[in-house]
Amino acid sequence: MQQTMRAVVVDGPGDAGTLRLAEIDAPDRISAEFLVKVVAAGINPIDAKTRAGRGVFSAIRHFPAVLGQDFSGVVVESPYEAHALQPGDEVFGMVMVPRYGGTYAEYVSVPSLSVVRKPSTLSHIEAAGAPVAALTAWGMVVELAKAHEGQRMLIHAGSGGVGHFAVQFASYFGAYVIATGSERNLPWLRELGAAEAIDYTATRFEDVVSNVDVVIDLIGNVHDDTGTRSLSVLRPGGLIINVPTGSWPTFAEDAYAAGVRGTGYKVAPDGHTLAVISRLLESGAVRVHVDRIFDLDQAADAHRAIEDGHTRGKIVLKVAEG
Repeated sequence: MQQTMRAVVVDGPGDAGTLRLAEIDAPDRISAEFLVKVVAAGINPIDAKTRAGRGVFSAIRHFPAVLGQDFSGVVVESPYEAHALQPGDEVFGMVMVPRYGGTYAEYVSVPSLSVVRKPSTLSHIEAAGAPVAALTAWGMVVELAKAHEGQRMLIHAGSGGVGHFAVQFASYFGAYVIATGSERNLPWLRELGAAEAIDYTATRFEDVVSNVDVVIDLIGNVHDDTGTRSLSVLRPGGLIINVPTGSWPTFAEDAYAAGVRGTGYKVAPDGHTLAVISRLLESGAVRVHVDRIFDLDQAADAHRAIEDGHTRGKIVLKVAEG
C-alpha cells in the first residue's frame, strides 16, 4: 500500500475555487474497516454547503480536509480473512464525513457496515451516484412516509439527485406521485413513475394540488417559499419531511401551526438498507441517472455545477480508471 495519495482538499471555507488537488497521507485501515481504492465519487449538495462553511463544516477538526461521501471502488484490504468481501471485490457505499476522510481521493477507509457489493449491472460511475441520494430518498419515502397503494405524495425537485430516487421508490411501492420540476424534466419525471408532473416555473403547485398525504420537501424556503406553500396542500394530520439543512428555520413551528406533522431527516450510512437498494438497481426496477462526469482535478467545476441547481440526477467525479 502506498503511503500517499492524490486528493481534492479544502484548507478553509470558501467558494468552489478553494478546492485544490494535493498529495496527502493515505488513510490507515483499523479494526473492522475496509480500505477501498476509489474509482468514482458522487457529488452532493452537502459537499458544497460544507465547503462554503455551512453543512458539517463546524465538525472538521483538521485541515487540509477531504470532502465527499459517496464512493464506488475496489477493496484493497478487508477486515479479516473470512469476510464475504475480499481484495479485488467491487463495492460501493457512503462515508460519514468529516468523521472519516472523504471520497474525493484515491483511497478511503470505511466501516464494514457501510460497504456493500456493487451492483454488477452498474458501472463505477453510476454506482457512485447512488448511496447518499438513494439512502436519503429511501429513509424519507419508505421508512418515514411508508409509501403504499392509495397514498398521495408530492415530491419537490423530483429530477434532482435525491428527488429522482424518491419518485421511483414512491411509485415502486404504489403511491400516487406528484412531482415538481422544470418544463424540460416533466416527461422524464413521468418516465420515473410520477402520475403528475408540474412545471414549477409556470404553475403554482398549490393551485392544482390538494389533499396530499405526504410532502417530500427537498427545497424548503430558499426559493419562492416552497416549503411554507406546501403546508396548504397537505390533508389535516398529513406529513411533511424537510431535508435541506438550513432551508427553513421556522419549519417545526410552521408545521405545528398548520395542523400537520413535520420532521427533518438525516441520512445514515446503512449498508443493510443499501444492499436492498442495490438489488433494485441491479434488477433495473430503480435506476440512477448521472447527468455529468468530471475528473478529480475538475472538482471545483463539479461544485459549481451542483450549485447551479439544474442538475438532472447526479454529478460524479471520476477518480481512477475502472
